[in-house]
Amino acid sequence: MTTVGLIGLGAMGSGMAASLRRAGHSVQVFDVRREVAAAFAQDGGVAHDTLASLGAACDVIVSVVVNAAQTESVLFGDGNTPGCAASMKPGSVFVMCSTVDPNWSVALEARLEAMGLRYVDAPISGGAAKAASGQMTMMTAGKPEAYALAEPFLNAMAAKVYKLGDSAGAGSKVKIINQLLAGVHIAAAAEAMALGLREGVDPAALYEVITNSAGNSWMFENRMAHVLAADYTPLSAVDIFVKDLGIVLDMARASKFPLPLSSTAHQMFMQASTAGFAKEDDSAVIKIFPGIELPGPKGS
Repeated sequence: MTTVGLIGLGAMGSGMAASLRRAGHSVQVFDVRREVAAAFAQDGGVAHDTLASLGAACDVIVSVVVNAAQTESVLFGDGNTPGCAASMKPGSVFVMCSTVDPNWSVALEARLEAMGLRYVDAPISGGAAKAASGQMTMMTAGKPEAYALAEPFLNAMAAKVYKLGDSAGAGSKVKIINQLLAGVHIAAAAEAMALGLREGVDPAALYEVITNSAGNSWMFENRMAHVLAADYTPLSAVDIFVKDLGIVLDMARASKFPLPLSSTAHQMFMQASTAGFAKEDDSAVIKIFPGIELPGPKGS
């Protein structure tokens, strides 16, 4: 029986692990917060104390960490603690779910292949709720041999698994383009709501009208609800879009391709980050606009 492990039980990873378990798999997990991994395993599965032991135990490992640096750390260690790659069995598959530079993903595939390991470039989208229900989207690319082992687990975690190429990079490119749209849409939604507040429009009424009109977007509907509730608990933080739009611009800069809207949105998130809102929900980008009074918590 093919065994599966998952690294990173954060907002997305915990839901993905639960989806794997719901599909009948015995899920082996690792998280730097050992109590989180132990709590997951209480309802079924195995919690590992080290990445090395997880690597040795699993045929497919799904990594759900924040960025490329953390991915390298879980694979190859941090200088003090070994990662999982050295203990993975030849032919095992590493599924990378982070948003990264596509060129970095291509290089990682080659590095793992040199170690006798297989790789699936598999960024994800949909948010924590869809991850928990197994309804998220995966944008994947990898060799057929890697898919042969990993595909049952991909299908258990996602409603849509797009196969975009037979080598790494294509999945990450599509995810970067998705993040371009997501970041620009959040920035535009914040700008629209801020203008409404500046002009004295009732924000709840504005939200109701826009979400039933042609100007609506998924991001306006989702993120401006956070603003109305004055709830900036970070489901996706401002600094995520500082990072992701930065990757978007780096990718375009390499081919001298202009991205004027992405550049402006990136500057807005940078401004929000340096103003002290880095760890708040990305809807907090609205706080950069001067001369507006944001809605307060309900009942205040």
